[in-house]
Amino acid sequence: MNSTMVREFILLGFTDNHELEIFLFVVLSGTYILTIAGNMVIIVITLVDHRLYTPMYFFLRHFAVLEIGFTTSTIPKALANMAMGHKSISVSGCFIQFFVYFVLGTTEFFLLAVMSVDRYVAICNPLRYSTIMHSQVCSLLALCSWLGGFLLILGPAVALFQMPFCGSNTINHFFCDNGPLIKLACIDTSLLELMDFLIAILSLIGTLTVTIISYVNIVSTILSIPSSTGRRKAFSTCASHLTVVSISYGSCIFMYIKPQGTSEFGFSKLVSILNLVVSPLLNPFIYCLRNKQVQEALRTVFRQGIFRPCVGFFKSSI
Repeated sequence: MNSTMVREFILLGFTDNHELEIFLFVVLSGTYILTIAGNMVIIVITLVDHRLYTPMYFFLRHFAVLEIGFTTSTIPKALANMAMGHKSISVSGCFIQFFVYFVLGTTEFFLLAVMSVDRYVAICNPLRYSTIMHSQVCSLLALCSWLGGFLLILGPAVALFQMPFCGSNTINHFFCDNGPLIKLACIDTSLLELMDFLIAILSLIGTLTVTIISYVNIVSTILSIPSSTGRRKAFSTCASHLTVVSISYGSCIFMYIKPQGTSEFGFSKLVSILNLVVSPLLNPFIYCLRNKQVQEALRTVFRQGIFRPCVGFFKSSI
């Protein structure tokens, strides 16, 4: 065995084809900018407009923060590597990327489950909604989501960080993902792989079960609404949540809950793009920008918060 300890890793990225890499760089840059801008709109609009001071938009603001951090944990480094042709990442940088990616990703699933429970209470128990989902409860649920993601990943992260890497330093991915990173360790990793699998089951399947139960009850309640307009409005709100849930859970279940060796890392890269780029990009458009209440709030903010100060500035200048 080579006794030289690894000091940096090489991220192979997406492809060796230079023309294709340029195309991917342009596409990823554009989608990343749109993702940050769209989710920043959600954060700002839910902070400044009092009409959006509701549990639904409180959780959505936390979700937008998560999406920004989640995609930022990997995409900027991948873009920098493509732009400079320098595909290395330090061992400490790789571990930090790994930790932030999995903490935020796990927190996202807890928050999605919380958001489904919020919709369940709002639709199935509307008269008790304000009593059940008061500000203290919402803050506690958000805090538990963040703490849950942090604590679940802390143990496996510490175990992985203490492992020796003394052979190949090539990671067949565009970021420091769990599977390809574990394969580079010099010691037996079966116990860590089992721990990771169990945590994936708990965080993915556990929260997905809560979400499914919530929406089974929601759909049952919606179908009993006598008004067709009321049914359409309720289904519209739920469909947006379910779209994000389907993309997020589907991609992560494929990547992290599967028998070893059932798929190549090459295909996992494509699924990672779905999870890291497509889902965070769709979040603001699915949840907010098609919502009439949010559209009205946006018009108010732009009219009062941006346009009026600009008009006043130009008037004073003249």
